[in-house]
Amino acid sequence: MSKQQPFNELAGKSAEELAQMEADLAAKRFTLRFQHAVGQVENTSEIRKTRRELARVKTALQMKSAK
Repeated sequence: MSKQQPFNELAGKSAEELAQMEADLAAKRFTLRFQHAVGQVENTSEIRKTRRELARVKTALQMKSAK
């Protein structure tokens, strides 16, 4: 799978779906940050994946609002 594929899937979603995804990912990132600080995160790469996915969603939302 190419790097463009996940973003193309996001670009096809509505603004409401993207806003919901943004809220969910922000909450997940918040939880992972606290779990990491306490030492409860077993897979630390999940933090990075969540942060990058949140950035993709925010970019897609920005592109939708610019149109």
